[in-house]
Amino acid sequence: MRRDAVDWYEKALILAAKFKSEAVGGHIGAFSVRDFKIDERRSFLTLNLTETLRHLSSMGKRLGLKSLLWEPMPISREPPSSIEEAKTFLSKANEGSSIPVKLCIDVGHACNPKAKSSRDLDPYLWLKELGAESPCIHLQQTDGKADRHWPFTEEYNKAGIIEGDKLISALDESGAKETYLFLEIIHPFEYLEEQVIKEIRESVKYWKSYV
Repeated sequence: MRRDAVDWYEKALILAAKFKSEAVGGHIGAFSVRDFKIDERRSFLTLNLTETLRHLSSMGKRLGLKSLLWEPMPISREPPSSIEEAKTFLSKANEGSSIPVKLCIDVGHACNPKAKSSRDLDPYLWLKELGAESPCIHLQQTDGKADRHWPFTEEYNKAGIIEGDKLISALDESGAKETYLFLEIIHPFEYLEEQVIKEIRESVKYWKSYV
């Protein structure tokens, strides 16, 4: 399964290059429940993961890409899931990397139920400490309790914790120079198409008032 995942990423790099994209990535290297519980196995797979990233970065450079992206996730066995872990993984991944390995922070992922520190449950701290290493941000409205992927409508903004001015301020504090903001709103499949479009338009209007 891991070899198949590497093959998928290799194909993604090739496709990204054809589109003349600068970067490609996603969440990388999830552990199975069994592997995550075994220290020796987890250490081996972590080492294998950094070696694989070096391979992908080398391939990315040959194809003309400028960086790889790594998305932190809200589950401990889908690393990195904490601020310090993200810093450690970035440092290791960039040792011997042919092109930089960067992050793609999702503001709705600061909700790990097994978080060891309350710091990791604050999306603004993620941005303040790692925003400069995250050239793109996934935007979703959330209450901080789960990976909600809500739209930025008046209704959900009342229940949510993501605020445009606070997010921009956090990025400024991080030292980030240029950041792409991507709406990652995921409606239920049975949602009315007209309502989906209405809420996406409202979400775009919300963020246009800040950028």
